[in-house]
Amino acid sequence: MSHFTTLATALTLTALPLALPGSARAAAADADEAAGEPVIVVTGHHGGYRLDSSSSATRTDTPLIDIPQSIAVVTRERLDDQAVASMADVLRYVPGTTVGQGEGNRDQITLRGQNTTADFFLDGVRDDVQYYRGLYNIERVEVLKGPSALIFGRGGGGGVVNRVQKAPIANRLAVGGNASVNTFGDWIAAADVNLPLASTAALRVNGEYQNLASNRDYYGGERYAFNPTIGADLGRWKLGLSYEYVHDDRVADRGVPSVATAAGRPNTPITGYRDTFFGIPGVNRTGLTAHIVRLRADAELADNLTWSNTLLFGDYDKYYSNVFANGPANLATGLVPLGNYADATQRRNLIAQSNLVWKGALGPTQHTLLLGLEASNQHTASQRLNGTFSASTLSLRNPVFPTVVFNIPARNTVSDVDVVSAYVQDQIAFGPHLDLLVGLRFDQFRITGTDQIGTPRPFVRTDRSVSPRLGLVVKPQENVSLYGSVSKSFLPRSGEQFLSLTTTTQNLAPESFTNYEIGAKWDLPRGLSLTAAAFQLDRNNATTPDPANPAASINVGATRTRGAEIGLTGKILSHWQLSGGYTFQDARLKGNSFVRLAQVPRHQFALWNRYDVSRRFGVGLGVVHQSSQYAAIRTSATTTLVPAFTRLDAALFAKLGERIDVQLNVENLLDTAYFASAHNNDNITPGAPINARLTVRLAF
Repeated sequence: MSHFTTLATALTLTALPLALPGSARAAAADADEAAGEPVIVVTGHHGGYRLDSSSSATRTDTPLIDIPQSIAVVTRERLDDQAVASMADVLRYVPGTTVGQGEGNRDQITLRGQNTTADFFLDGVRDDVQYYRGLYNIERVEVLKGPSALIFGRGGGGGVVNRVQKAPIANRLAVGGNASVNTFGDWIAAADVNLPLASTAALRVNGEYQNLASNRDYYGGERYAFNPTIGADLGRWKLGLSYEYVHDDRVADRGVPSVATAAGRPNTPITGYRDTFFGIPGVNRTGLTAHIVRLRADAELADNLTWSNTLLFGDYDKYYSNVFANGPANLATGLVPLGNYADATQRRNLIAQSNLVWKGALGPTQHTLLLGLEASNQHTASQRLNGTFSASTLSLRNPVFPTVVFNIPARNTVSDVDVVSAYVQDQIAFGPHLDLLVGLRFDQFRITGTDQIGTPRPFVRTDRSVSPRLGLVVKPQENVSLYGSVSKSFLPRSGEQFLSLTTTTQNLAPESFTNYEIGAKWDLPRGLSLTAAAFQLDRNNATTPDPANPAASINVGATRTRGAEIGLTGKILSHWQLSGGYTFQDARLKGNSFVRLAQVPRHQFALWNRYDVSRRFGVGLGVVHQSSQYAAIRTSATTTLVPAFTRLDAALFAKLGERIDVQLNVENLLDTAYFASAHNNDNITPGAPINARLTVRLAF
């Protein structure tokens, strides 16, 4: 921990008190600036569904049209209009992102063929613990596609998901809240209060309670969280402190099994059991308690020189125990084999970042130069117990739940990960029509730990990696850009969650990712943005969950994902907004067309529209299409194939007064039977039937 301590101490001594994460709500921030009122922090401006600029992809506030990377943004307005309650709900409407089941206890996605539970960030700071992330305190969600190691460090092979948090706004008293309930009995109550403390200081408090319910038998739980953030604008310094508490307790639902079809053909998910629970009530449970503290300071050292510092401490205590289908259902006997385990994880993250940005001219060129340092220590203790059943099958015809006792130690690991990183990036403008982005990052990743099962086995590994990024942007006119980029990333052999290094993996080189991308961006009149990209992502030294034992990994060599995507976001007319796109992907083992990567549909299409009929009434319509996908990496002819689906959603909006809005969202309007996500060949989640959510919003 010595490397981290040295850098973190230096940052703390020079930057405390530290400051405010996130950005103020853009619409409110724009209004504040127009009125000449002080705004504590503003990074990026947008109206409606479109975002014009962001600091996430480059750590400098940059117009999206000037960033040589495919980026999808879901603004607060769209989050509200779709009444989404989870990251899965958000990302299902982002083509090129496949939502995974996550064993019923966490967010898990696949981006450009790369499955991840850890490539999540909050205001650009690593948020890699396995849990369900909230949206109650979030301003927007950004999906940055392709390796982004220069800015975000290790991992992120297919891309990263960054949440931008709400921030206080000075000189404005605002009280907002909403309550909603759906036809399954799931209900949510949330509040958002901004309190001015002085002319240039404010406190913002967000909180939420959710009673969880769905169509699935025995499913339920609760989630509550609150997040006070205090910030102050002191002229050249912007300071702040944020604390978030999260409590989540719910049923761990692993979905339904597959069934065998004709010989030599893929298995398919079982049908006719959309609501059936293939676990044990009272045993399948997952819980999380988290405390997250963030300090930040942004300083204007000179007219063209800024300095930002962030320090995050997170303490996470999580458990889950589950029983699940552990093989295909046998329709002849009516029996489903069961598996089980209980898992507990304690994690402490301590992460420090420091970024220095200089803007100026060198001869005929304009530069935005970024120099950054990052250091972190992540301490993880992980325990797993396998269980003993009273019966290891469940009958489809006469379901009687067995009992289980978790009494067989399977893992007991303690590890410390220390990372020190340095990076440099230069955004060079050669006049108004040509930009060059070039950067390099150095990471030293060291893991030390002990496997404590049986005879304790210590393990240690140090990796040093250089991650380059190169992007060229050509702008034939101000609102059009053409770009090409190359970027790299890496993933150490201890994996995303640092569970262990085996005697085999301890000596293997890290996995590496290289992304080649060309694209175009066009900001049309009326606030509409059109984007297009084609890409190739190569992964070397690749591993993937073993279809026969998903808790373990297998080496598969090199993989390649090729694809293309288009996106359209913004306003068609002053009263018609939309956001969506289409993605084609072909992901396979290099040199072997039979082996296809898991959870990568060839075709994905999603489009959400809002049309305001008048000042008081509006309608919404959305469609999601996803072609078939393999639930696990296709290594045999019987690998489970999840069928394609198309889902239609709708909404009605009514403004009952200046301070009261009501909306009705209907999911799966045509009551389509489909499968929403998968974890492996025999844990597949059925999509919910038609359901409605009524939401009331108040603002004062």
